[in-house]
Amino acid sequence: MRILLINHYAGSPEHGMEYRPYFMAQEWRRAGHRVRIVAASESHVRSKRVVLQGDFRRETIDGIEYVWLKTPSYKGNGAARAMNIFRFVWQLYRLAEKVVIDGFKPDAVIASSTYPLDIYPAHHLASGCAATLVWEVHDLWPLSPIELSGMSVFHPFIMLMQHAENRACRLADKVVSMLPYADRHLLEHGMVAEKYLYVPNGIHADAWHIDATKLPESHATLCNRLRREGRFLVCYAGAHGLANALQHLVSAAALSRDLPVSYILVGQGAEKEALQQQANSLGLDNIHFLDPVPRSAIPALLDRMDLLYIGLQRQSLFRFGISPNKLMDYMMAAKPIVQAIEAGNDMVGESGCGFTVTPEDPQAIADAVRSVYGMSESERSALGQRGRSYVSAQHDYPVLAQRFLEAMQP
Repeated sequence: MRILLINHYAGSPEHGMEYRPYFMAQEWRRAGHRVRIVAASESHVRSKRVVLQGDFRRETIDGIEYVWLKTPSYKGNGAARAMNIFRFVWQLYRLAEKVVIDGFKPDAVIASSTYPLDIYPAHHLASGCAATLVWEVHDLWPLSPIELSGMSVFHPFIMLMQHAENRACRLADKVVSMLPYADRHLLEHGMVAEKYLYVPNGIHADAWHIDATKLPESHATLCNRLRREGRFLVCYAGAHGLANALQHLVSAAALSRDLPVSYILVGQGAEKEALQQQANSLGLDNIHFLDPVPRSAIPALLDRMDLLYIGLQRQSLFRFGISPNKLMDYMMAAKPIVQAIEAGNDMVGESGCGFTVTPEDPQAIADAVRSVYGMSESERSALGQRGRSYVSAQHDYPVLAQRFLEAMQP
């Protein structure tokens, strides 16, 4: 089978996030299928830019064909990002036969760009090749900007996205979503229930430690010192943004100063400076802010910790479920987890690998940390092993890729 995967933000181990297209393509390629990924040259989630001399560039990465289409640079979520999106969609139309297809007649075309606008060129390409059209839903657009950013349903951009979502619900032969309950929304916009398939985010369970690298010296030095002092280490690793609601974790650190517990926040983001100021104003000496580490060093980082934390703002949008990559890494690390999230699904509760508490509640977070601290080593190990067993069985990429592959069969 020849699979054309359109994902505006697709990355690779060389370029950084997002990784899902690469991991899926690798599994499909191992199964004997040919895969071509089409992505934009500019993306805010990549760590390395894609440099183009003209309107496009082709390259092969680990046996996967990539086609990069020229798009303008941008920062933030304003007009420049909208222009980047529109340019990518236009390039898909303009270069369809010459670049996107070009001797590669797909059996399946996947529209997978977070926003639904790519369904239009994807449908054009699939129709011309008599291919199966699959729409992959990452986030629910335009519901996400409406509920998270307060945009009006009558805003022209929102109305355009809503038209695209409605068309995708009707045009797609299959709808694959990373959100377990997205069908509840999509059924209201024209999707037939039989089209829907839930394929969450995943992880390579067998390879999680294989390519792991050492911690940066600064991180290792701090962890070693805290260990010598007999500290219990609580870690958050990831973005420091508004959505992560880390101010409540800082407040929880203040509520547990009577314990030999140290909180380590690893990452970067718009809220990091404010969080550091909050910690300073509270006079906290049990919290440490460290720079991000390479993804390959995540296993080594998490292995040093006793407890891992993840939290999100309380948002009604999460009623459709969540599938955070960070949580997959945490579970693979086989450590107890405290999750301050309210969502339609609860992987921590389902697996029994830790505690799920009310979001935006420092006392609830501190109480959960206190509970895990009070456990024996064997009890904490049992929690961690439940998480690893769960994610290995339910979220391993070979399993997910096969499930996705079945959706593409005519």
